[in-house]
Amino acid sequence: MSGHEPVNEPRRNESGRTRNRGQGDRPRKYSQSAPGQRKRAADPARLVAFKVLREVSAKDAYANLVLPKLIREHQLEKRDAGFATELAYGALRSQGFYDAILTTLVDRPLAELDPAILDALRLGAHQLLAMRVPKHAALDETVSLARAQIGAGPSGLINAVLRKVSVKEPEEWIALLTAAAGSASEKLSIEHSHPDWIVRALRGALIADGRDAAELPELLQADNLAPVVNLVALPGLGTLESALEAGAEPGTVVEASATYKHGDVARVPGVREGTVRVQDAGSQLMARALAAVELPVDGEDKYWLDLCAGPGGKAALLGALAVQRDARLTANEPTEHRARLVEQSMSAVPADYWMVTTKDGREFGTADFAGDYDRIMVDAPCSGLGALRRRPESRWRKQPRDIPELTSLQGELLAAAFNAVRVGGVIGFVTCSPHMAETRLVVEDFLKSNPAATLLDTGAAVSAVALDGTPAAGHELAGGSTAQLWPHIHGTDAMFMAIITKSA
Repeated sequence: MSGHEPVNEPRRNESGRTRNRGQGDRPRKYSQSAPGQRKRAADPARLVAFKVLREVSAKDAYANLVLPKLIREHQLEKRDAGFATELAYGALRSQGFYDAILTTLVDRPLAELDPAILDALRLGAHQLLAMRVPKHAALDETVSLARAQIGAGPSGLINAVLRKVSVKEPEEWIALLTAAAGSASEKLSIEHSHPDWIVRALRGALIADGRDAAELPELLQADNLAPVVNLVALPGLGTLESALEAGAEPGTVVEASATYKHGDVARVPGVREGTVRVQDAGSQLMARALAAVELPVDGEDKYWLDLCAGPGGKAALLGALAVQRDARLTANEPTEHRARLVEQSMSAVPADYWMVTTKDGREFGTADFAGDYDRIMVDAPCSGLGALRRRPESRWRKQPRDIPELTSLQGELLAAAFNAVRVGGVIGFVTCSPHMAETRLVVEDFLKSNPAATLLDTGAAVSAVALDGTPAAGHELAGGSTAQLWPHIHGTDAMFMAIITKSA
């Protein structure tokens, strides 16, 4: 079923329990219940997933940061950690779909439910509709979790609602819910669990890139699949030989890369040392394309700038490439704690070849920096609509009203970079969003306002550093082209790039 297929998660035993359940866990109670009503401790894997949802809901936490810490705290074995990950991430990704179901089954608005009860219902719904968990185990374990964490009274409500959820298959729920949808985008929003405005924005992005709008369901489906781990060996510093021997597969998008589907990536030789890094293949392509594109006007090629460097993935790769070219990289990140992350990311690169600064990127638009750099990466702050698969809760936090403020900042950063690049130097404007307002329109507006700016053939530049010319030809714009990657086509995040040069 689109967006909600069962994952390849091993079946549990008949009770759905694991061997390490109840090891000294003393969870917080959200309401009162008699000791005799709390029959047994919650299953640790489900408890971890529940705590992730509570942190995300109550504290606006990020699941990818909270989950690893909770897995360590509860000492989950590999199998249980995998179960907790799929349960938490899956429930968050499909929250819109499950909430649409629950709205039909609960006699009050969901906003009036105790948030802890709603999170428990979402976890139960995901087990019933999208995981290979026996129905009785999904019901019993979710009710036990609720009884231990919320109280005996709410557990009765949860039991009653989830039994109603279980009487229909996912396809039946989709048919029921979409029958009342008022538009095609609303139907896709329900079926693939994306906010309607994002569905419409992605459709527009596909069309703007010259693609068929009929691809939209496939793109939405790709957002709901957990991405594989991509590795990159920093050129001249690391190797993937040990990773390949340990079961990693050679990358198919960009050189010196690999995909790692099983095991603890931290144990791959080079990862802890920083010479092998986890980085999306699309991000690798953007950095390599900027470093490889030929400068239109002869001159030095010694000073590179990553204007928005945090948390440091592209900066580390650019830094390693700079070493090979005897260039120097300035990695700028205005936020102090993210600047420290950049320093950590760059630690494997010889220190003589890079420095970290903490300026507002717009400061590079002043006379003090005019013409100082040969290559500049502007990986601009954006909505992140191209990386929804990596951040399961993010689609529910974003709002259409966020876009104008972001595009204004993107334009200002691009203008600052144009001041700081020398005549004949190049700027790589990059976003991890395909939204038209954050991509083509920013570039179009900039080119109209700056006659000395020229868009290069970015599609060719990206294809030149891709294996087998993986990306499709760039989309033509103003005599040059932009490049747009897609998760359902290239297996990468939906990265956008425009390479611009200064002619005078």
